[in-house]
Amino acid sequence: MLEFEAAIDAAGRLAAEDCPPLDLPDEWTAEHLLLAAVVRCSLTSLRYHARRIGVEARGGGTVSGTVTKRESDERYAFVEIALDLDVALEPAQPDQTLPELLAKAERDCFIAASLVLKPVYTWRVNGVTVRAAPS
Repeated sequence: MLEFEAAIDAAGRLAAEDCPPLDLPDEWTAEHLLLAAVVRCSLTSLRYHARRIGVEARGGGTVSGTVTKRESDERYAFVEIALDLDVALEPAQPDQTLPELLAKAERDCFIAASLVLKPVYTWRVNGVTVRAAPS
Protein backbone atom coordinates (compact mmCIF):
# COMPACT_ATOMS: atom_id res chain seq x y z
CA MET A 1 0.00 0.00 0.00
CA LEU A 2 1.23 3.49 -0.84
CA GLU A 3 0.07 6.48 1.14
CA PHE A 4 0.54 10.13 0.25
CA GLU A 5 -0.23 13.42 1.91
CA ALA A 6 -0.15 16.96 0.54
CA ALA A 7 -1.34 20.36 1.71
CA ILE A 8 -1.78 23.87 0.35
CA ASP A 9 -1.51 26.71 2.84
CA ALA A 10 -3.34 30.05 2.76
CA ALA A 11 -0.46 31.61 0.79
CA GLY A 12 -0.77 28.97 -1.94
CA ARG A 13 2.38 27.01 -1.04
CA LEU A 14 2.16 23.30 -1.77
CA ALA A 15 3.73 20.95 0.74
CA ALA A 16 4.09 17.17 0.80
CA GLU A 17 5.93 14.71 2.99
CA ASP A 18 9.67 14.56 2.28
CA CYS A 19 9.38 17.25 -0.44
CA PRO A 20 10.53 20.87 -0.40
CA PRO A 21 7.57 23.29 -0.45
CA LEU A 22 6.53 24.79 -3.78
CA ASP A 23 5.07 28.22 -4.33
CA LEU A 24 2.06 27.71 -6.56
CA PRO A 25 1.12 30.82 -8.53
CA ASP A 26 -2.64 31.39 -8.77
CA GLU A 27 -2.48 30.64 -12.50
CA TRP A 28 -1.75 26.96 -11.73
CA THR A 29 -5.21 25.49 -11.28
CA ALA A 30 -6.20 22.12 -9.90
CA GLU A 31 -6.97 21.13 -13.49
CA HIS A 32 -3.38 21.89 -14.56
CA LEU A 33 -2.01 19.91 -11.63
CA LEU A 34 -4.16 16.89 -12.45
CA LEU A 35 -3.04 16.91 -16.08
CA ALA A 36 0.61 17.28 -15.07
CA ALA A 37 0.17 14.38 -12.63
CA VAL A 38 -1.09 12.11 -15.42
CA VAL A 39 1.98 12.89 -17.57
CA ARG A 40 4.42 12.43 -14.70
CA CYS A 41 2.80 9.20 -13.55
CA SER A 42 2.75 7.79 -17.09
CA LEU A 43 6.45 8.54 -17.56
CA THR A 44 7.25 7.05 -14.14
CA SER A 45 5.31 3.92 -15.08
CA LEU A 46 7.22 3.65 -18.36
CA ARG A 47 10.58 4.03 -16.58
CA TYR A 48 9.58 1.34 -14.07
CA HIS A 49 8.63 -1.21 -16.72
CA ALA A 50 11.59 -0.33 -18.93
CA ARG A 51 14.02 -0.75 -16.02
CA ARG A 52 12.58 -4.22 -15.33
CA ILE A 53 13.76 -5.33 -18.79
CA GLY A 54 17.12 -3.55 -18.62
CA VAL A 55 16.15 -0.48 -20.64
CA GLU A 56 16.68 3.17 -19.76
CA ALA A 57 13.70 5.41 -20.52
CA ARG A 58 13.70 9.19 -20.48
CA GLY A 59 11.56 11.88 -21.99
CA GLY A 60 8.68 14.22 -21.45
CA GLY A 61 5.31 15.06 -22.79
CA THR A 62 2.37 17.36 -23.06
CA VAL A 63 -1.23 16.81 -22.13
CA SER A 64 -4.49 18.54 -22.89
CA GLY A 65 -7.88 18.08 -21.37
CA THR A 66 -11.44 19.22 -21.89
CA VAL A 67 -13.81 19.95 -19.02
CA THR A 68 -17.51 20.26 -19.70
CA LYS A 69 -20.81 19.06 -18.33
CA ARG A 70 -21.13 15.31 -18.78
CA GLU A 71 -24.33 14.10 -20.37
CA SER A 72 -24.49 11.09 -18.06
CA ASP A 73 -24.85 13.00 -14.79
CA GLU A 74 -24.87 16.73 -15.68
CA ARG A 75 -21.67 17.30 -13.66
CA TYR A 76 -18.63 19.19 -14.84
CA ALA A 77 -15.70 16.86 -15.32
CA PHE A 78 -12.83 16.04 -17.61
CA VAL A 79 -14.44 14.41 -20.63
CA GLU A 80 -11.23 14.10 -22.62
CA ILE A 81 -7.54 13.85 -21.73
CA ALA A 82 -4.93 13.37 -24.44
CA LEU A 83 -1.24 12.80 -23.80
CA ASP A 84 1.54 13.27 -26.33
CA LEU A 85 4.67 11.62 -24.93
CA ASP A 86 8.09 11.83 -26.54
CA VAL A 87 10.51 9.33 -25.03
CA ALA A 88 13.84 7.71 -25.75
CA LEU A 89 14.63 4.10 -24.91
CA GLU A 90 18.18 2.79 -24.69
CA PRO A 91 18.67 0.24 -26.00
CA ALA A 92 15.90 0.64 -28.55
CA GLN A 93 13.31 -2.12 -28.35
CA PRO A 94 12.20 -4.39 -31.17
CA ASP A 95 8.97 -3.37 -32.88
CA GLN A 96 7.20 -6.51 -31.68
CA THR A 97 7.85 -5.89 -27.94
CA LEU A 98 7.51 -2.11 -27.79
CA PRO A 99 3.67 -1.94 -27.90
CA GLU A 100 3.47 -4.27 -24.87
CA LEU A 101 5.89 -2.08 -22.90
CA LEU A 102 3.82 1.02 -23.69
CA ALA A 103 0.59 -0.78 -22.74
CA LYS A 104 2.08 -1.62 -19.34
CA ALA A 105 3.09 2.01 -18.87
CA GLU A 106 -0.46 3.15 -19.63
CA ARG A 107 -2.11 0.45 -17.51
CA ASP A 108 0.05 1.02 -14.44
CA CYS A 109 -0.16 4.79 -14.19
CA PHE A 110 -2.39 4.76 -11.12
CA ILE A 111 -3.33 8.44 -11.56
CA ALA A 112 -4.86 7.69 -14.98
CA ALA A 113 -6.37 4.46 -13.62
CA SER A 114 -8.09 6.52 -10.90
CA LEU A 115 -9.99 8.59 -13.46
CA VAL A 116 -13.45 7.74 -14.77
CA LEU A 117 -12.33 8.40 -18.34
CA LYS A 118 -9.46 6.65 -20.09
CA PRO A 119 -6.81 9.06 -21.38
CA VAL A 120 -5.77 8.81 -25.01
CA TYR A 121 -2.02 8.28 -25.44
CA THR A 122 0.21 9.15 -28.36
CA TRP A 123 3.73 7.77 -27.92
CA ARG A 124 6.76 8.89 -29.91
CA VAL A 125 9.61 6.53 -29.10
CA ASN A 126 13.07 7.30 -30.43
CA GLY A 127 11.42 9.62 -32.95
CA VAL A 128 8.81 7.13 -34.25
CA THR A 129 5.10 7.18 -33.38
CA VAL A 130 4.10 3.85 -31.83
CA ARG A 131 0.76 2.58 -30.51
CA ALA A 132 0.48 0.63 -27.30
CA ALA A 133 -0.80 -2.92 -27.53
CA PRO A 134 -4.59 -3.16 -27.06
CA SER A 135 -5.57 -3.72 -23.44
